[in-house]
Amino acid sequence: MTKVIKTPYYLIDKSKLLRNLERIAYVREHSGAKALLALKCFATWSVFDLMNQYMDGTTSSSLNEVKLGKLKFGGETHAYSVAYADDEIEEVLAHSDKIIFNSISQLQRFADASATHVRGLRLNPQVSSSEFIIADPSRPFSRLGEWDAQKVEQVMDQISGFMIHNNCENSNFELFDSMLGQIEERFGHLLERVEWVSLGGGIHFTGEGYPIDRFCDRLKKFSDRFGVQVYLEPGEAAITMSSSLEVSVLDTLYNGKQLAIVDSSIEAHMLDLLIYRQPAKMEPCDGPHSYMVCGKSCLAGDIFGEFQFDQELKIGDRLSFIDAAGYTMVKKNWFNGVKMPSIAVRQLDGQVELVRQFNFDDFVNSLS
Repeated sequence: MTKVIKTPYYLIDKSKLLRNLERIAYVREHSGAKALLALKCFATWSVFDLMNQYMDGTTSSSLNEVKLGKLKFGGETHAYSVAYADDEIEEVLAHSDKIIFNSISQLQRFADASATHVRGLRLNPQVSSSEFIIADPSRPFSRLGEWDAQKVEQVMDQISGFMIHNNCENSNFELFDSMLGQIEERFGHLLERVEWVSLGGGIHFTGEGYPIDRFCDRLKKFSDRFGVQVYLEPGEAAITMSSSLEVSVLDTLYNGKQLAIVDSSIEAHMLDLLIYRQPAKMEPCDGPHSYMVCGKSCLAGDIFGEFQFDQELKIGDRLSFIDAAGYTMVKKNWFNGVKMPSIAVRQLDGQVELVRQFNFDDFVNSLS
């Protein structure tokens, strides 16, 4: 019998994770593209033993992520950062197969240090699918990548590839196709001169109903046209709907609405939802009992959302917030000293294994 795990904890279900990975494998096979896990979205390495069977490696946003990808995932390791520091470039190069510079300035700054390394440059096509200005890489005055093709042309002899990341939660194939067409038109003369192109992440091709065969065909045509190896950097697409945040009700009260307070916090444990002002998700229920489910931190707006239940909630009831992997575990924090959720994995045989717990020492050691 599986031991009952004390809440709060994140639960990663490998069987649900596998569904996404199999679709990624399908895209790899039918398009020729390679797939790198975007560690900025999901870096829980206890399930890398499954993920690295279906993906080609990792891509990163910092020295720590580069090292994690190299040491825990294996395969190809792409290093990217908005800006590398002088005292970290040596380690970044030592732990990566490719290094992608965000700017021409950084490329030139570290030209000597990276002379024998495979180098790329980030392009900014100035079009994106983001609905949020905070997440839009093509926002006005964006610092993310180079947009002037004439300037890029001057350094083509120093690079062998490009990274282009302009999709954000994009489940619309037509929009993806249209933006890629604009990229081809604007940078085609440069794409013809490189060996590889990463189209980044944010393409929700593992979602239900996505035209995956049309997607594969589009990628293959892009690859054939320019003679490049295409890379994808799935983050959310790799782990969507695979994990949950398990919590317990600590108190209920009525203040004009029925409220339930749980042993977790949206600011500490699901921060991305607070940033984008979105509610958490539960499995759909149209029961007659409505509750605003709230976190236990002191933040007045620490609210997971309003949900329907079949029965009245009582202290001790267990609740499950679904789709709690992407940009969630990587952003968890110690706000208010609220207990950090443990991490558990449901293995493919159905057994649930507790793989990580956090305690007071972890809280103390996160400060000084």
